[in-house]
Amino acid sequence: MELREMQRIQVLDPRLANQIAAGEVVERPASVVKELVENAIDAGSTRIEVELEAGGARLIRVRDDGSGIAEDDLPLALSRHATSKIASLEDLEGVASLGFRGEALASISSVSRLELIANVDEDPCHGWRVVAEGRQMEPRVTPAPHPRGTSVTVRDLFFNTPARRKFLRTEKTEYGHVEEAFRRLALSRFDIAWVLRHNQKTVHQLPAGNDAPRRERRIAALLGRSFLDSALHLDLEVGSLRLWGWVGLPTHSRAQADQQYFFVNGRVVRDRLVAHAIRQAYRDVLFHGRHPVFVLYLEVDPLVVDVNVHPTKHEVRFRDGRMVHDFLFSSLHRALAEARPGERETPATEEAGEPEGEVREPAGRWQQRPMALHEAEEEGQRITADRVRAFMSGYRALHPEHEERLLTPRTPPAAGEADVALAPLETKASVAPRQKPDMSEADASGVPPLGYAVAQLHGIYILSQTARGMVIVDMHAAHERIVYERMKAQVHSGALEAQPLLVPVSLAVSAAEVATAEAEREAFARFGVELDVAGPETLLVRQVPALLVDADVEPLIRDMLADLERYGRSDRLEAHVNELLATMACHGSVRANRRLTTAEMNALLRDMERTERSGQCNHGRPTWAEMSLRELDRLFLRGQ
Repeated sequence: MELREMQRIQVLDPRLANQIAAGEVVERPASVVKELVENAIDAGSTRIEVELEAGGARLIRVRDDGSGIAEDDLPLALSRHATSKIASLEDLEGVASLGFRGEALASISSVSRLELIANVDEDPCHGWRVVAEGRQMEPRVTPAPHPRGTSVTVRDLFFNTPARRKFLRTEKTEYGHVEEAFRRLALSRFDIAWVLRHNQKTVHQLPAGNDAPRRERRIAALLGRSFLDSALHLDLEVGSLRLWGWVGLPTHSRAQADQQYFFVNGRVVRDRLVAHAIRQAYRDVLFHGRHPVFVLYLEVDPLVVDVNVHPTKHEVRFRDGRMVHDFLFSSLHRALAEARPGERETPATEEAGEPEGEVREPAGRWQQRPMALHEAEEEGQRITADRVRAFMSGYRALHPEHEERLLTPRTPPAAGEADVALAPLETKASVAPRQKPDMSEADASGVPPLGYAVAQLHGIYILSQTARGMVIVDMHAAHERIVYERMKAQVHSGALEAQPLLVPVSLAVSAAEVATAEAEREAFARFGVELDVAGPETLLVRQVPALLVDADVEPLIRDMLADLERYGRSDRLEAHVNELLATMACHGSVRANRRLTTAEMNALLRDMERTERSGQCNHGRPTWAEMSLRELDRLFLRGQ
């Protein structure tokens, strides 16, 4: 009898229903902050303040100066499935607001003591307060002075759901989650001023501003100056897609994926398709186990993206996922490839002597060429060719015999001394063998970004003098990348050389994978793979790239099918071919302790300036490092 009564259908009371819904949207204080701030953004606010106590467990208050809520609408504001942001299915298909489900306030108020005060009038005396009381969560509205806008106060989160409250972590941990949510929201809207306070202490105070300097100032405040100093700025638009933002150089990677921010139409998302495209773009330049950093903004037509996929709205679904994936991959791949050595700008604080508190300019901007010497700033702010010549003349007067030894090529190695012969390098016409670089010619054309070689250190590193200071190059790592990129260009210039298999490899697959193989026949053929359908659930591999004829191709083909089905793109075979080319390039590059002439060293520097991705070796390690003249002066306490 008792069992039958438990199985009877009944309508849940509003508070219990809202508490169940809260399990989806209210995980911790950070979830509450996200929902409340998104409502403030949708209200057209120009300033949003977030105040916390005890990491948000004791108090969360969000204030804004937006449009507010009318008195008559306040009872509905705390009701479930009540919203002003959509009214029809057409509105849902093209929704541009951040919140639209109409359940956040009702869910939050069911697990906390929530108070909402709003005013739609400029007169601060016309404000109204609403709270929900009792099991039925009946709204009670009373007058309350408040400036134009809305304030939502949430006290004692999960006070009436002890099981949920036990899952809250320490105050420090919960505050860390709130600050990360605040960081994502502040990065999503540069035109809004933001304030974050914790336990009566102001943590972040970010002024509004949508121009480039203010954007960069905010990023530096939230992510640190080092992010901007090692980031490339890009802004690309193809058809209805626009991608802009900052991507970190591969040498500025992190051990954790904790500085990755991607926004779609102003909404921060964590999407598998997006993550896969970015991971592919970095795969050839990132050190193993490291994660790239980026702040990227994708703008698309709201009609081609579905944001109503998950209650937290962290995931999206694109109508044409393959087009978006290819656009992201190709844009980032090209941006990283075209970032040549020496194209990064020196931070403004180093060049112009700005105060330490000022925000430094980003280290690089995609599609900007290196600054020539004759375009330099005022004398004294940059080291010019005239100053280089004067410095070197003074050095010769002091140590003529030392400089002669320094710039005279060492004796070439005897036959068989080096492991592998140096691959052919193009030598700059102005740098003749066995002569020191002609600085007068450099003055006319501009000092090359990586400067001119001065010496070889310990048979491993090249020391070069540049217009801004000095550069140290790992000669093996740099030459390895140069050889690798040349081999890739040769192999991938047309179709890969393919070789038929004497005995075709039979693969047992699903019917869906057979359909994918037939639909993506061109994608396989581009890399020399020939697949035949031998049955409803059987594929035959008849041809593979010649480089992979001895490899186990079955897992590669299966991974390619999975990628093509999920993302509409796969570069598994290309990556495997590239791994073999990277190994070959490593063995074919100049080895440590190989003594180079000055001309060979300068030729290597010029090749680095022309080669894609030459800032990292094939394994993702940096190939060069720079010290500016200002850093050298600071090191030796000059001017102090």
